[in-house]
Amino acid sequence: MTVAAVILAASPASALADADGSPAVRRLADVAWAGGATPIVVVSSDPDGAVAAALAGAPVTLAEPAPPAGGPVAQIRRGIEVAGETIRETSAALVWPARLVWVGAETVTSLIETHGLDPTAILRPTYGGERGWPVLVPMDRAAGLAGIAPGLMPEGVMAQLVASGVPARDVELGDPGTAYDRDTPRADLPPYQGPPEPPLAHTHEWGAALADEPEDVPLEGPALAPYGQAEES
Repeated sequence: MTVAAVILAASPASALADADGSPAVRRLADVAWAGGATPIVVVSSDPDGAVAAALAGAPVTLAEPAPPAGGPVAQIRRGIEVAGETIRETSAALVWPARLVWVGAETVTSLIETHGLDPTAILRPTYGGERGWPVLVPMDRAAGLAGIAPGLMPEGVMAQLVASGVPARDVELGDPGTAYDRDTPRADLPPYQGPPEPPLAHTHEWGAALADEPEDVPLEGPALAPYGQAEES
């Protein structure tokens, strides 16, 4: 089972916004990797190469956005398509607006595990009953995005996809980062509570994927996927 992370930055400024001393997309890519997501796709324009520079050394595909006229749903579709072309066995994608910089690696892992138990449903993380991000969309449900109007923001896109008949499940994960974006300083977040119970009966060492890498492994840097073309591995 392979679950991608599709990180959506509306602009280079959004991609590079400060998140506790790191560019937003770099922080999110590192969290996604530590939580077990692969491939990781960042959808962002990058006119001067600053976004690619921020992602240097990370196992990320930087995808040129779809034409702006298509709206947010086109960018979501673009990221999911690149993810599927990068690793064809990808079974779902975490749709992740770049403003949600405080999500924890544990949340990524919990959503991936829950997808393994419920592979047909859209999974929406909640904190104190409030729905947040990233939202896990099974690849075989993503086709429904094609019929969604370009004027809807990401929250509306997901609501419309569910309203079309795709099954959905809210997953309480106790992670304030799923509901509070970068407008809330990290120090001001409400307390992390954690999920009431794990989706599986075993525990994890978060970030083990990173810990297993030898220290002298060469930096990868982001692959580049211009619009209409994706890297394949």
